[in-house]
Amino acid sequence: MTTAPPPIITLDDVRDAAARLKGVAHRTPVLRSRTLDALVGSEVLLKCENFQRVGAFKFRGAYNAASRLTTEQLARGIAAYSSGNHAQAVALAARELGTTAVIVMPDDAPRSKREATEAYGAEIVTYDRYGGDRVAIAEALAAERGLAVIPPYEHPHVMAGQGTAALELLEEVGELGALLAPVGGGGLIAGSATVAKGLYEGIRIVGVEPEAGDDTRRSLEAGRRVEIPVPHTIADGQALHTPGELTFSVNRRLVDTIALVSDDEIRAAMRFAFERLKIVIEPSGATPLAALLSGRAGPLPRRVGVIVSGGNIDAERFARLCGDGA
Repeated sequence: MTTAPPPIITLDDVRDAAARLKGVAHRTPVLRSRTLDALVGSEVLLKCENFQRVGAFKFRGAYNAASRLTTEQLARGIAAYSSGNHAQAVALAARELGTTAVIVMPDDAPRSKREATEAYGAEIVTYDRYGGDRVAIAEALAAERGLAVIPPYEHPHVMAGQGTAALELLEEVGELGALLAPVGGGGLIAGSATVAKGLYEGIRIVGVEPEAGDDTRRSLEAGRRVEIPVPHTIADGQALHTPGELTFSVNRRLVDTIALVSDDEIRAAMRFAFERLKIVIEPSGATPLAALLSGRAGPLPRRVGVIVSGGNIDAERFARLCGDGA
């Protein structure tokens, strides 16, 4: 008789991460909008990780993983690969823990994210997102220099750290009928779904991807990881070609559906958040709100939670995407 393998992460893992992050990560606010509620016909509770350190949820997972490295590993330093938010998160976590970081970033990463990563003290190595292999580059650097690699999502401690955002939300607002989160590599929604299903079995987990980058939707439908060409989308944090192996093994069990949104719907959500909610959201962070406003999330229960994953976008790009001429 075969037994099922143990889960990659559990609710207890997320609670342990929350204890480790206490006093280090921000406990971010939960916002409400009567206008938004009226538009979508539900009570919407926005967990605003755009107010997290480094401006995104990524600090939670990066710090949870980095803080577990040995003294010897910290002395040698950390390597990571990221289009921006995980880069900043690892750079800040390394600084907090008294070590150094080398980050592999695509050469077309948003300027604001690169500059912020450098400001936290990290060394940056660039590559071509459409022709290079960021994992291979980072692993080669790590092997050469003896660095510990902290991937952006493909790690149990990273996933557990990301799940603390959903844990805080549910602790504050109680039971929800649905929880929406953006899906890139799958770490945020894996951690969030682990928490949400662990606390409220009947909650519906809705992941949101850009139309051009629907690798997780295709993978869930196929029952296996599917590769697509690297997508061209304004949601740069979700421009991946395939889900992570570990994250997919979690998400195929716990995620109920994937909603897709267009770049125009993402722009509209960013503009709505700015004009009506008075907050700035980057494109990837706006995808769940876009799914709500466009009706792409499907029929909604009475209470809906949304992880607003980040707000790292410079003024020039925000104006270009959301201005009157957009």
